[in-house]
Amino acid sequence: MLTSRDLSSATWRKSSYSNGDGGNCVEIADGFPGLVPVRDSKAPDGPALVFTAVRWASFVGAFRSGAL
Repeated sequence: MLTSRDLSSATWRKSSYSNGDGGNCVEIADGFPGLVPVRDSKAPDGPALVFTAVRWASFVGAFRSGAL
């Protein structure tokens, strides 16, 4: 996970698994080659985490397989 990245110009999008009712959602920002910025949609002014694309893919894969 990286912590020093200017995300002020990021365009955020909600997870495709969001049900649209404003519940608990994860947002990611595209346009950062090799990186995946992630934030909590309930706290858009709060902190964001930035993962390498490889680590994010590993997390998503583990989640989908039921390992998490």
